[in-house]
Amino acid sequence: MPASVEEAVTARLGCLARQGYGATEATCTISAPLDRPSTPGTAGWLVPGTEARLVDPQTGADAEPGEAGELWVRGPHVMQGYHDMPEDTAAALTPDGWLRTGDLVAIRDDGQLEIRDRLKELIKVRGASVAPAEIELVLRQHPAVRDAGVVGVPDDVTGEAPIAFVALRAPVEPDELAEFAAARLARYKRPREIVVVDEVPRVPTGKLLRRDLRERALARA
Repeated sequence: MPASVEEAVTARLGCLARQGYGATEATCTISAPLDRPSTPGTAGWLVPGTEARLVDPQTGADAEPGEAGELWVRGPHVMQGYHDMPEDTAAALTPDGWLRTGDLVAIRDDGQLEIRDRLKELIKVRGASVAPAEIELVLRQHPAVRDAGVVGVPDDVTGEAPIAFVALRAPVEPDELAEFAAARLARYKRPREIVVVDEVPRVPTGKLLRRDLRERALARA
C-alpha cells in the first residue's frame, strides 16, 4: 500500500493506519506495534522469534545490503508443510526450515521492511527484473491519474516489456504520462505503452487483477 493511502486513511478516520505483513504459511511475520508506529509505506519490523533473509532471485545468493530480494523467513510460527502435498512443500520450504515467501522485499537501515512486489509478477527486461508496483507508484503520483496497473508482455528484443493501464481523474494525454514516467524511471523500466481505461480491474479488497490486465495487454500486442 502506498504511503499516500495510509496517510489518507489516517486523516479520514482520525486514527493511526499502518500496514502489517503475514502469510497463511507463517501467520503474522511483520508488524507495526501501536507503541512504535511504522513509517508510512513500510510494513513494520519482524515479530520476535522470526529470522529473515533476502535472497537474490536470479543467483540464489543473499542479496547485497540495501538491495531487494525474495523474503525468506524462519521461526516457530512457520508451517511444517502443506497437508499431503510433498512437492509443494519442497518448493516452499528449504530443508533447514526457511519459507520462501515469493515476495520481493527491501529492509531499511532501521529494520523496517518495504514490500516491493510479488516475484512471479516481475517483468524481465533485457535480463533485469522490473517491479510493476514501482511503475504503478510513479504513475499514481501524477495528479491526473486515479489508479494504475502494469503488466509485462513478450518482446522480441527485450524479452518482456511493461504495459501500463491507467484510470484518470482528469483529462491527460498518454504522451504526457509517458514523459512524466520517463523523468522518474530508468530507461528499461519505462512503459512501452500507456493505455487509458475506465477502471483498473481489482477485487473488492483492492487487489489488482493482473491476469485480466495481462490478457488485455496480450490482445493489444
